[in-house]
Amino acid sequence: MKPSIKTITVRTLVNFLLTMVIIMLVIAGLNFRALSKQALEDQALSHAELVSAGLTAHMKAEMMDKRGYFLAEIQQLQHVIRLSVLRSDVVNQQFGKGLTAEQDIENIDDTARQALNSRVPVFDLHEFSYTPTIRVVVPYIASSSGSLDCIACHNATEGAVLGAVDIVMDASKYRNHSLMVIAGMLVVSFIFVMMILINTKRTIQRHVQGPLDTLVDKAMDAYEKKRPVSPDQFDTAEFSNVANEINLFNSEIIAHQDLLQKKNEELIALNDEIEKTLRETVFTMGVIEEQRSKETSNHTRRVSLYGQLIARKAGLSEREIDLIAAAAPLHDVGKIGIPDSILLKPGRLTDKEYEVMKNHTRIGYTMLNHSERDILKAGAIIALQHHEKWDGSGYPQGLKGEEIHIYGRIIALADVFDALTYRRVYKEAWEPVRVAEWISEQRGRHFDPRLVDLFLESQDEIAIITNQYPADLQ
Repeated sequence: MKPSIKTITVRTLVNFLLTMVIIMLVIAGLNFRALSKQALEDQALSHAELVSAGLTAHMKAEMMDKRGYFLAEIQQLQHVIRLSVLRSDVVNQQFGKGLTAEQDIENIDDTARQALNSRVPVFDLHEFSYTPTIRVVVPYIASSSGSLDCIACHNATEGAVLGAVDIVMDASKYRNHSLMVIAGMLVVSFIFVMMILINTKRTIQRHVQGPLDTLVDKAMDAYEKKRPVSPDQFDTAEFSNVANEINLFNSEIIAHQDLLQKKNEELIALNDEIEKTLRETVFTMGVIEEQRSKETSNHTRRVSLYGQLIARKAGLSEREIDLIAAAAPLHDVGKIGIPDSILLKPGRLTDKEYEVMKNHTRIGYTMLNHSERDILKAGAIIALQHHEKWDGSGYPQGLKGEEIHIYGRIIALADVFDALTYRRVYKEAWEPVRVAEWISEQRGRHFDPRLVDLFLESQDEIAIITNQYPADLQ
């Protein structure tokens, strides 16, 4: 499933805020670390300068033999882990070996040597150990400037390195304080981010997703019920504008739909009129052929109704039943092309005349087959096949069984029944019993056996049609 607007917005905002918070925390952490380191270095440097100044004061006061107490007191200061004084060869040669807290420069490490060689304080911070420490080595340079004239006390040249103060201090307090500050910043940042996310989520839900869902529902309702969406129910101008656009769009769509509906109704009415006209024309063509052939009146109508009845009994669809009823009047339309001398001959036709008469099936088919109208296409089938017989002895194609279209089989039975029932110029009317017996005899020979059974079972309904549309010889 595709994510919602709320999900996309919150996800994007989370990524942005997390990136921003991480960057800010890194910058703040680095700055705070730099400040903490500077504070540690300043404190360590202050302690070292205090030792240097104290030793100088002892020397000026000719109390150097008391300096051990001073150094011991300095080592008791808070956070001081180790204190030592580095003495150069110049000092040792002048004053002899130092105290326990004092060390000769021959045995110093690289950090102390770096400070002595560079003549500037060197700091060494170990902040990531279990017990963080900071070490400062401050070189003591001989100088005659200032109130403390080193040259006056020491047999040394200007700028010579007399020694150094080496102090190691505990940095746990500063590190822990830094971690607490960073942790506090993380907590505050997390709370800040969560507040932003919650507020953003609520804002989106209230002002975007909720109104959008409402707008979609109202738009569908407005379209179905053909009533406008009220823009006043939305708090933001954007959704109010969209509601107005939907109303405008719906009004145009409804107007077009009304126009299309009207045009569609007109087309349906026109099509119905064309269909009705076609049916009337087809029926009139059948009546014209009926009049020309001097057949009994209402023959066309009765054959149409008989065919409709048989088709319904046979279980055909309503559309096919309607087509058979509408197209049945065209079954003998091809007789228009048969000469009157043959068509109206009262006696038996010669073989040659009979061959001419049989052509009416093909003539009717040729007249109707060109059309794309369903009624005329059905009429073409009926005109061609209504003289075919179930056993294959019919004409014009000698089709057999179900090779004959169901339309042709139905109208063949209806047409023969009506022809036998009524008087023609070439024959007298048969009694109903005789007609029924003959049709029964032709079951499986002339007619479809199943249709014969259905037809014989429907004699009451057949009689209603016969009585409703009686015939006289024209």
